[in-house]
Amino acid sequence: MDKSAVQRLGMSAPDIGRDEIDLVNQVLRSPVLSMGPMIERFEALTAEYVGVRHAAAVSSGTAGLHLCVLAAGIGSGDEVITTPFSFVSSANCILYERARPCFVDVDPVTGNIDPSLIEERITPKTRAILPVHVFGQPADMDPILDIARRHHLVVIEDACEAIGAEYKGQRVGTFGDAAVLAYYPNKQMTTGEGGMILTNRADWDTVFRSLRNQGRDDMNGWLVHSRLGFNYRLSELAAALGVAQVQRLTELLARRDRVANAYTERLKDVEGVTPPITVATTTHMSWFVYVVRLDRRLDRDRVMRQLATDGISTRPYFSAIHLQPFYKEQFGYTEGSYPTTERLAMQSLALPFHGNLQDSEIDYVCERVKALVK
Repeated sequence: MDKSAVQRLGMSAPDIGRDEIDLVNQVLRSPVLSMGPMIERFEALTAEYVGVRHAAAVSSGTAGLHLCVLAAGIGSGDEVITTPFSFVSSANCILYERARPCFVDVDPVTGNIDPSLIEERITPKTRAILPVHVFGQPADMDPILDIARRHHLVVIEDACEAIGAEYKGQRVGTFGDAAVLAYYPNKQMTTGEGGMILTNRADWDTVFRSLRNQGRDDMNGWLVHSRLGFNYRLSELAAALGVAQVQRLTELLARRDRVANAYTERLKDVEGVTPPITVATTTHMSWFVYVVRLDRRLDRDRVMRQLATDGISTRPYFSAIHLQPFYKEQFGYTEGSYPTTERLAMQSLALPFHGNLQDSEIDYVCERVKALVK
């Protein structure tokens, strides 16, 4: 593809079809725009797809993680073990309840939390482990669950980037006490904004449904509030999008598989560029983003600037959470605290990625990457 012929390639694009539009219009023609039958349908379809007993829709993945922290009884002075290589909300949700995220460095291949480093971070204040399935690749759950059982810790899965991913043949979202999915427009499926809390615990599901709806319980009147709650509801319009998308999810994931495989085939022999590696325990990868790693001798940020001049959007997935300004100021973190995370943060480069990316567009991106790293 000639540079003059290409329009700017954005980082992502939602895949919205006729079914999505029809279901949204169906809601608009109904008298119910909030907390109605479409929410219930979306929750049931999601629970069935993932393989859990309960699913509660919420306004975002962040909201879902916050409610999981609350359901676990985590509060002021408690500690939760998690990863510094993630989107910031996986740590922020702990701070919302005045607890402390205790970071553990990550596996250099997957970017997921390194289970071999978890136990040394456990203290009498530790209440939970919050692993993140980064970029759609499952964390190594068996040793995490073993540690949690031995130390009587809650496990909250951040599966916001990993719907449909499988660890040793089992779908993520089914391992912990609870898990959270997210549906921002760059995700594998979208509701515009939104999230879903998954659990097999009926008691927690009851709490989630109350907390998302201003603390109301099912038996309460509209103005009766049993506990301090939040407005974390998902609209019927968003749920309509979700119903159509989850019914198409196998197709949507297959499209992303195709694009990821095309990128890997074109970049696998490019010196200085390492495509993402799917490890043996990942029996199905759910591609959220396509992140390559550049040789440390290359100036990643300069490559990004040059790709931008060619009309190619890229992102530095992820910036280390502990080096975000707020975390440095609040906790005194400095460079060198989590070296593997910091190295990945400096070398990782997310390329344009969505299920409808054309071969000619993939060719163009890869040709420009090859030329620049040379």
